[in-house]
Amino acid sequence: MFRRWSGLIGRGVRRLFLTLAVLLAGPGIMFATGGVMGADWRTASREPSGLAPDPATNPQAIVQVYAARAFSWRGAFGVHTWIAVKPSNAAQYTVYHILGWRTRYNGNGLAIGRDRPDRRWFGAEPDLLAHLEGADVDAVIAKIDAAARSYPYAREYGLWPGPNSNTFTSWIARQVPELALDLPPTAIGKDYLGHRTFFDRAVSGTGYQASFFGLLGLTVALEEGFEVNVAGLTFGIDPKDLNLKLPGIGRIGPSPDPVRRLPRTGES
Repeated sequence: MFRRWSGLIGRGVRRLFLTLAVLLAGPGIMFATGGVMGADWRTASREPSGLAPDPATNPQAIVQVYAARAFSWRGAFGVHTWIAVKPSNAAQYTVYHILGWRTRYNGNGLAIGRDRPDRRWFGAEPDLLAHLEGADVDAVIAKIDAAARSYPYAREYGLWPGPNSNTFTSWIARQVPELALDLPPTAIGKDYLGHRTFFDRAVSGTGYQASFFGLLGLTVALEEGFEVNVAGLTFGIDPKDLNLKLPGIGRIGPSPDPVRRLPRTGES
């Protein structure tokens, strides 16, 4: 009997270590290759990257969604995401995101303010995930603003598995399907559906997902493809964009086109 139990325990331990090795391989590679630890946050670059159109020469309404590697060791695992909008003829962009330090010190992590939308995130280059522009985009901006201000977890923050900055961005995207947003697999927290919700539309609005507190879940959608979430880390295949999705590493394959085109007025 002792041998039987010791054998079962031994196999269980080996499986546990194998699972941890698979989950942490991607973040381990990011650590080993460098570039994620960053410098002192007080001196890390917050300069614009040049991805955002200049409002002075682009009067049309614009919406952009960005992601950049999180600061310090967190960048080996995931990204920080944010949304920027510029209504028609506006002179500046407004940026929406959740900041963990604001939750800790101010009790509310929601940050809405005028800013350059494409600034580096404490040294990390931003990636453009979605871009909309044109006359009909003003209506999308109004929906984004309303959704941001009704975000239910502004006074809560959990680095893992959420709710965090990526939970916020995914919340907005579910309320504003015009974004058709396919967040990267490194957007830890995007699958956190809340305290009592375990099934919902996918972030992109093109499919559905099931998720248990952001720790274990499944997504099937046209934009995201097929994703499995284990301990908040995402594995997946995206046939539409020919991508393999891995924890820590992110996408392997062509970068998806960030440009979104709204149906013209009168089109179905």
